[in-house]
Order: sequence, then C-alpha cells, then structure tokens
Amino acid sequence: MRLRYVPGQYEYLQQHDKAITEPEKMSYKLNDVFKNNNPLHVELGCGKGKFLRETALKNPNINYIGFEKSVKVAYRCAKSVFENDPDNYYIVYSNGDIIKDVFFPNSIERIYLNFSDPWPKPSHYKRRMTHKNFLDVYRSVLTKNGEIHMKTDNDDLFEYSVLQFQEDNWDLIMVNRDLHNSPYNEENIMTEYEEKFAEEGRHINKLIARNRG
Repeated sequence: MRLRYVPGQYEYLQQHDKAITEPEKMSYKLNDVFKNNNPLHVELGCGKGKFLRETALKNPNINYIGFEKSVKVAYRCAKSVFENDPDNYYIVYSNGDIIKDVFFPNSIERIYLNFSDPWPKPSHYKRRMTHKNFLDVYRSVLTKNGEIHMKTDNDDLFEYSVLQFQEDNWDLIMVNRDLHNSPYNEENIMTEYEEKFAEEGRHINKLIARNRG
C-alpha cells in the first residue's frame, strides 16, 4: 500500500529531536551527535524504523543511525518514536550514498542492508547496494573487521551479493539461505518487510561480510 502524503512532513522531521535532515550541511560529522565513544552501527534504508528502534532498545551501549531517503517513510519512522525511547539512535532523512561525507573514515563497526531494492534488470545492477562501487564506500567508513549484515528475500540479489563480496576480498563469515529456519533466527530482529514476507511463507537470506581492512 502506498503511503499517503501528509502536508508538513519535512517540517516535522526538521523539528523532531530524533530526526536529522540535510546532514551534509552540518558543521560536524554524524558520529558526534551521540557525544560518547560507543560503537556505531548504521542501517541504510530503515523504513518505518521497527528494526532500528528494537535493535537500539536491545543494545543500549551501541549507537545507531538509520538512513531513509523517502520523506513519507522517514516521517512515519519519526512518528513511531516514543517519549521514553533511549538516546542511542537517530533517524536521518537522506540517501545513504552520502555516508562517506558525513562520517569519519573507519568509524562504523556495522552496516545493515535490510531488504534493499533488488534492481532486477542487469542494466540497473550498478544501483544495487552491494555493487562494488558501494562496497568501496562501505570499506572507507567501516573499521578494520567492521561488518555488513545483509538480509533479503530476493534470491538473485543474494547470490549476486555473495559473489560481489567474494570478488572484492571481503570475508564471508555467514551465508544463510533460510534464516528463519536456522539457529541464527533466535537473535533475529525482523523488519516490517520481513514480517510480511514471513507471513507469506517466503524464505529469508542473510549474509555477514567482514572488512579485511
């Protein structure tokens, strides 16, 4: 179902304590918004924020930033924030391809790619979030041994991504083609899309790739 446009969505994000807009125009890096030295994890494409919020609640000693490029979706993510939510996460209304500009080099310990657009046409493969061009950007902001955690229901995208990581000399420390029927599911936190796909009986792929530095 397509989300309805609500007048004033961008203005709402500008005034929200948990939301950041136009991070590329800030006079400081996004790492500094937390004012501590806790590990930093970033989700590219956080949707309505279920995964971001629940993961932050579960891990209070880790800082989280979720990027969302749709103003309609980012607005609903911000609207889902509760008054008693912890201060270890922020929503960023922006495209995640700017991360090299808004974070310090080698400062992110983990990047989440949850159900990214599969871009199924071969002519669009360069837009896939696991294309080598993006992997080079991730490597520049990840710490040594930093990780990328990817989940998708799209088998073609998953197999493509496995190959991309291998060819780009990442260490694949987990490749799982049926997450919900594996031991790894015990610690799994589902996204909104993932809940929908699980109800439909679709299997979920997950990989973890480690930066060799």
